[in-house]
Amino acid sequence: MVESIQRSTREERMEWIKTAKYNLFNLKSDQVFIDLLTDSGTGAMSDKQWSEMMLGDESYAGASSYYKLKEAIEDITGFEYFLPTHQGRAAENVLFSSMIKEGDIIPGNSHFDTTKGHIEFRKAHAVDCTIDEAFDTTLDHPFKGNIDLVKLENVLKSHPRQNIPMIIVTVTCNSSGGQPVSMENIKAVAAMAQQYDIPVVFDSARFAENAYFIKIREATYADKSVREIVREMFSYADAMTMSSKKDAIVNMGGFIGMKHKEMFEKASVFNILFEGFISYGGMSGRDMNALAQGLYEGTEFNYLETRIGQVAYLGQQLKDHGIPVQYPFGGHAIFIDAKRFLPELPVDQFIAQTLAVELYIEGGVRGVEIGTLLADRDPETGENRYPDLELLRLTIPRRVYSNNHMDYVAAALINVFERRVEISKGLKIVKEAPILRHFTVELEKA
Repeated sequence: MVESIQRSTREERMEWIKTAKYNLFNLKSDQVFIDLLTDSGTGAMSDKQWSEMMLGDESYAGASSYYKLKEAIEDITGFEYFLPTHQGRAAENVLFSSMIKEGDIIPGNSHFDTTKGHIEFRKAHAVDCTIDEAFDTTLDHPFKGNIDLVKLENVLKSHPRQNIPMIIVTVTCNSSGGQPVSMENIKAVAAMAQQYDIPVVFDSARFAENAYFIKIREATYADKSVREIVREMFSYADAMTMSSKKDAIVNMGGFIGMKHKEMFEKASVFNILFEGFISYGGMSGRDMNALAQGLYEGTEFNYLETRIGQVAYLGQQLKDHGIPVQYPFGGHAIFIDAKRFLPELPVDQFIAQTLAVELYIEGGVRGVEIGTLLADRDPETGENRYPDLELLRLTIPRRVYSNNHMDYVAAALINVFERRVEISKGLKIVKEAPILRHFTVELEKA
């Protein structure tokens, strides 16, 4: 469907963002002209998805919608066992409750915020093993989401097996710029995991976009279909968590896919405790139907080509004007290198968040910080963690905006870039939560 968007004045936006404590999550949606905060649950469902919602079976147990979703998941991913959840972080909560204990080490490629949050909430430790190339935004590397095999093996060698419950592979890797992981790397990680007898778990929110990049960037897969690539990707995993609000193009929903019955049975206990009975898991029947249909639509090549092409359309405009972006462009968003955009701003003044606020004031465009705010404090020292990358993420919802909207976003950011020397002060924290602070943090001018 079509939604109207609201224009506003610079003066109004300056007052609104101040009232929101310089946290873009606190803005009302009608105070935003173009909303690029996230691609999670913000896509437009198709006519077929809406039709499926009318067929939803709301039976508490054994609903036909559950079996429809089960069939689609097994067809697309190959996983025989699955548990529905209401979204991705719920899937993490259920699976991690059954697998992670205090003191554990979980290596992976730039764990995203909720993933790291669920790990650290359990007093375990996430270890980033992403390749170094991911942190050079100027470098043209086709698979910046790859795991560094030397870093990974060092982790596996230096900790007891019983303290490493899983290796997480995030496809695509959001925190490094929506960057894909190659099939070659996935195979190598799986082989190493098998050698050490450690399960591999995929954070799969954007698995279809990852498969698309494998098809167009990994020569041996050029003639494979997206779905063939998806099936092979998941064949190297023991389990997956899925936020279906991304590549399944639904407003709410998620699931856990599993290869082994024992893992399914352990996770089922927590699914019933946290989400609901195993045949609905926090989802309505109509939402399961829409999700099942969305899995098929989200793995169509023509759709992915158009969707990822729009992201690149925005990225190329910014790159052509000299704006520093993570290159090559990712699958779901353009990531602005805030350190290179505002090189004079101190890192303790939250550079990427400052840039996000400036873009909102300039044009009413809401992006999101992927930097020091998101990195949280070290749970042991209480000190801010300063990641290698300070990024402003401009996340493109699926099937929502036209390229004309992208032109507007580019023009607004170019305007900020041209006056960047005037941005001499950043932000400081007034109030923050002890974990996942970026959602509710309150800030003021430094």
